[in-house]
Amino acid sequence: MGAGIAGQVANAGVDVLLLDLPGEDNDVNSVAKRGLERLKNPAAPGVMDDAAAARITVGNIRDDLAAVADCDWVAEAVVERLEIKHKLYRDLEAHLSDHALLSSNTSTIPIRLLTEGMPDSLRQRFAITHFFNPVRFMRLLELVRGEHTRDDVMQTLSQFCEQQLGKGVVDCADTPGFLANRVGCFAIQCALHEAFKAGLPPQVADALFGRPMGIPKTGVFGLYDLIGIDLMSDVAKSLVGILPPTDEFISVGSPLPEMEKMIANGQTGNKGGKGFYRKSDSGDKQVFDFKSETYIDFTRPSIEAADQAEKQGVNLLLNDNSEYGQYAWQVLSRTLSYAAALIPEVGNDPLAIDDAMKLGYNWIKGPFELIDEIGPEQFVNRLQSEQRDIPVYLKLLAEGGADSRSYRVHNGVYQRQVYQSADKLQWADINRGSGVTRLSEIRKALKPLTRNESASWYEHQQVAIVEFHTKANALDGQSMEILAEAQEAVTSRGLKGLVVHNDAQHFSCGVNLSGVRDFYNNKDWQGLDAFLNHFQQTCLSLARADFPVIAAPVGMSIGGGFEVVLHAQQVIAHANSVTGLVEAMVGLVPAGGGCKESLYRWKEKLELSNDNIADASWRAFMNVGTGKTCSSPQLAKEQAMLRDADTYLMNRDRMLEAAIQRVHTSKAIHHDRLELQMPGRSSFDAMNEWLEKAHASNKIMPHDCVVGRAVATVMSGGDITPGTVWTEQDLFDAERQVFVELAQTEGTQARVNSMLDLGQTLRN
Repeated sequence: MGAGIAGQVANAGVDVLLLDLPGEDNDVNSVAKRGLERLKNPAAPGVMDDAAAARITVGNIRDDLAAVADCDWVAEAVVERLEIKHKLYRDLEAHLSDHALLSSNTSTIPIRLLTEGMPDSLRQRFAITHFFNPVRFMRLLELVRGEHTRDDVMQTLSQFCEQQLGKGVVDCADTPGFLANRVGCFAIQCALHEAFKAGLPPQVADALFGRPMGIPKTGVFGLYDLIGIDLMSDVAKSLVGILPPTDEFISVGSPLPEMEKMIANGQTGNKGGKGFYRKSDSGDKQVFDFKSETYIDFTRPSIEAADQAEKQGVNLLLNDNSEYGQYAWQVLSRTLSYAAALIPEVGNDPLAIDDAMKLGYNWIKGPFELIDEIGPEQFVNRLQSEQRDIPVYLKLLAEGGADSRSYRVHNGVYQRQVYQSADKLQWADINRGSGVTRLSEIRKALKPLTRNESASWYEHQQVAIVEFHTKANALDGQSMEILAEAQEAVTSRGLKGLVVHNDAQHFSCGVNLSGVRDFYNNKDWQGLDAFLNHFQQTCLSLARADFPVIAAPVGMSIGGGFEVVLHAQQVIAHANSVTGLVEAMVGLVPAGGGCKESLYRWKEKLELSNDNIADASWRAFMNVGTGKTCSSPQLAKEQAMLRDADTYLMNRDRMLEAAIQRVHTSKAIHHDRLELQMPGRSSFDAMNEWLEKAHASNKIMPHDCVVGRAVATVMSGGDITPGTVWTEQDLFDAERQVFVELAQTEGTQARVNSMLDLGQTLRN
């Protein structure tokens, strides 16, 4: 955690001193260096680029503690043992400057205990700053003040962490587990215990306790594997140790014999290579079968109620009379009741708990938003029919009549119900502060001008805002229809411009592969070509619009989703945006203008003339052919995926407002797409030679060669005379042609089927 915090502060452009224990080997700073190296891991980079890593200076607390005299903020993240923390604080006192702030990353030790023995001057500058792991990617920061902490200290920490570190700051009372872990760990433990009680195998429980409930698809068993089965068990034990014996968490916090046996057998999750799930020697996903105590092949369960709930709402699952619906009800009803029972113990505001779960655990909706979706009266009635206790907040909510909900829009303002007393709730406006705007909240007071199953568009502050809202925001014909209609409306309604943005985990994970499969199953090649042409022309109209078009992507913008971003006139990306054209991984090529844009972007970056683009062709061939992705805007600029003029923000909650302001303060920007003299046969042959050598050395698979040749055809022009002139439309046509040809191959169809049916990338 300490290294993660250091990495995010460095990402914000601030110099950091990372101190750890002295190493026991020849290098006294080896422990801190290992932390820094972990931050550079390409699989989960804690730093955005090499420049951020270079801002971190490593050392050790034995030799380098005096260096903190130059620091404005010291963030302690040592082991959760009070005596060790106290010793460190005493050692720090002699070196801290009079203005330096001191904070702890603890989530289990009360701040009153942490500050015992501290001089008042330091108590006034002390707080708890509880980050979530991995620090760069988890949005939540729980901020806790002590009895003596100064207001200006809290304001400084809140402002810095929100604006520069990009965190959603939630003020928490000094209660056990604060907010996110208190509710989140209960939900996980409850889902785990109820699954074993119901005899549901991991893959079934995860299919229910996941997207159908608005929870990340990892589910409970997958999350245990991700965190570490042994570590998660320790977290549960820790919470049991600090919560009062009457707390309901105690009933689900106890270790399960089956899991204790797994831990003893080394089945600790992803870090150990096996847990509830594992990869077989051949790379196939397997799941642990508790009856035979062996791993069996994973098959994605088909649960109709769960599939419907993911699209139409959680009530469809909760009202299902099957064992699946009963499991979902038991888990969700207990979790939501537990969250409601925490008011007013942890605070009087349901918004804080909802924010904590959405920002710290990636829930799509918070507990109180889910209660609103279910219906507070219906929820309470069902609890009463089962003779369960009703928390005070829930009771007041259900008795509210027309106001029987936690959230509402009143006179165009989004509000929530705040607990006032045992017999009163009070409506209060939701005000996020200057520059902070969440589309998911402002759209509550807006009516979509047009909406279908895939997308919607709204008018706000004289700007058209397009939002995708399918599963993973996969794009289809309906997505493009909304995008096209919004563009037309900008002109017809006299709006200032267009913004493409959403509040979801990902901007868009590409074109809907199910739609592609429908085309090839029906052998409708003409229909597939028409769909691709419509996609291309809709994207092209973004680039050619006579008004500003801003893409504000968050999360993953890959495949077709990134092709939309590539055609925006300007981009304001989130600092953690992942970009790339990954179609080759499923046996296809970008055919919404992605190949074309990759070629033009490399030409611009390398400052090549239109008659000498061989280097650009090669770079584009390698990026697209290998499905290269970039994990930050800085890296995306290096790979010609973003322009130097494109910008990024650390806090995604500030992106929409920034994009709207950009529309109002800028004009349309058109990037020339002139005719190109294609390198043709010579480059095409060189690309094919590279593919053959890579296959011969077992670096790529046979179908990779087929896909690679298709990419080479577009990027070089194929087997044509060098210097042949191609227009932007010629590149569009080439993309569509090779896409349709690949869709007819068994190799591509096998890759698409594997991704859709198993969620796995097939190498064939």
